Amino acid sequence: MDKQLNIADILEYAAQYNTDAEIVTRQVEGGIHRYGYRDALDRSKQLANALTKLGVVEGDRIGTLAWNTYRHFEIYYAVSGMGAVTHTINPRLFAEQIVYIVNHADDQVIFVDLTFVPLLEAVKDQIKGVKAFVIMTDAAHMPQCNLPNVICYEDLIAQESKDYTWPEFDEKTAAGLCYTSGTTGNPKGVMYSHRSTILHALSSCRSSALDLGPMSRVLPVVPMFHVCAWGIPYAAPIAGASIVFPGAGMDGASLYELIDDEKATSLLGVPTVWLGLLNYIDSINGHLDTVDSVVIGGSAAPRSMMEKFSEKYGVFPIHAWGMTEMSPMGSLCAMTPYLDSADKEVRMKIQAKQGRAVFGVEMRIVDDNDQPLPNDGKTFGKLMVRGPWIASGYYKNDDRSAFRDGWFDTGDVSTIDPLGYMQIVDRSKDVIKSGGEWISSIELENYAVGHDDVVEACVVGIAHPKWDERPLLLVIKKDGASCTKEDIIAYLSDKVAKWWIPDDVVFVDSLPHTATGKLLKTEVRAQYENHYLNE
Repeated sequence: MDKQLNIADILEYAAQYNTDAEIVTRQVEGGIHRYGYRDALDRSKQLANALTKLGVVEGDRIGTLAWNTYRHFEIYYAVSGMGAVTHTINPRLFAEQIVYIVNHADDQVIFVDLTFVPLLEAVKDQIKGVKAFVIMTDAAHMPQCNLPNVICYEDLIAQESKDYTWPEFDEKTAAGLCYTSGTTGNPKGVMYSHRSTILHALSSCRSSALDLGPMSRVLPVVPMFHVCAWGIPYAAPIAGASIVFPGAGMDGASLYELIDDEKATSLLGVPTVWLGLLNYIDSINGHLDTVDSVVIGGSAAPRSMMEKFSEKYGVFPIHAWGMTEMSPMGSLCAMTPYLDSADKEVRMKIQAKQGRAVFGVEMRIVDDNDQPLPNDGKTFGKLMVRGPWIASGYYKNDDRSAFRDGWFDTGDVSTIDPLGYMQIVDRSKDVIKSGGEWISSIELENYAVGHDDVVEACVVGIAHPKWDERPLLLVIKKDGASCTKEDIIAYLSDKVAKWWIPDDVVFVDSLPHTATGKLLKTEVRAQYENHYLNE
């Protein structure tokens, strides 16, 4: 039958069949909230009724500035289910970027958590197209603010009926909108359809991917404002998994308490988050006894981090890769019989890679003329992808330079080995070309953070009078550490080729990051552009 896919059907299914599962939230107001999928469905229908009365119609963009919570989950389903578009806004962006995104998307209503009310107050005069601001709390916690047309979330839905019939529409109808911060110039919008979202969720919850099921208790630390928390709000209800939402508690102590109290089995987040968690667990001599796997994505996972999860805490680290343009999942390193039986060194070399493409994603590497290159694990090439949940263009943007012959140019330089494991060598804009040879800044960074005295490392290519470019290593030392440039270089000497060794090491107190936590290398290069030329 040609039944059209609708995101609301996910929650309808979970409410009927996954009654053992629960949604647990560390609330922004404090305390723990818990309920089931049936409750979430009822409240989502109440919200859909309320939005209808506010004049929201099919195709309207509805913005959110919010943490991972049960209310944000309800918005995901109510807005998309009624045919409008859930537009998640990253609050870590600069104010002018938030203004641009809200206006470019033409958001009609914005839902905002208490934490982010001041962000909107500061720019309210620049986003005059927004007709209402809904603060995601109850009457007792409503703040004093100067936003126009303010509504309390709980008051908005309190008197609404739990009866609502989801409309029927084409499955290619827009359902979600995210803006990527990984591009030059203004952020670019990526629109997701009901079809692409559901196909992505079905693929991601399989055992060969995130391995979610009715016994899973998944904790998405990756924010719902960052590529829809990697699709967990859709995949978990399909799989019958419970969801543990961390709210605003993203520090090591808060995450550990939630993991321990709620018996989380699956964790998802970026390396910087896991570094904070591991440091906290080490400091209290804690454990991760209930956790089966931790997904590490967003940037390359250091080997030292994966070894600690695996060997000290018995947790299987799943290295994953994707992009906003890919909904975001592209590849990951799931457990296989080969990986399970391999010795440590072989296993770690494989797990250092970004993994094999999940079903639904095709990958290839090409040269500068877009001609395919061999999957020999050695040849570097531009990584191209295609699939049913990969963008075909940017929202209200005519720039199609990254979309060629039915493929999307990811901007990454990669290798693919004979077994299909893909490894990001670098971003095309960050790869270092020294004396005609390529050096991977990512690989150097991963080795550097393996040093016991190093908290974070950044490698950039800096202009050199003889070699065109040479790597410069910037390091943040652990508190009290006394390592020197010579110590760092000696540590790297037996790990990479001699000509990869950075010519200099600079110790810094901090490093700049993008809104999604990635190193902002453009700023580093600008600051140190004459470092070798002045020697």
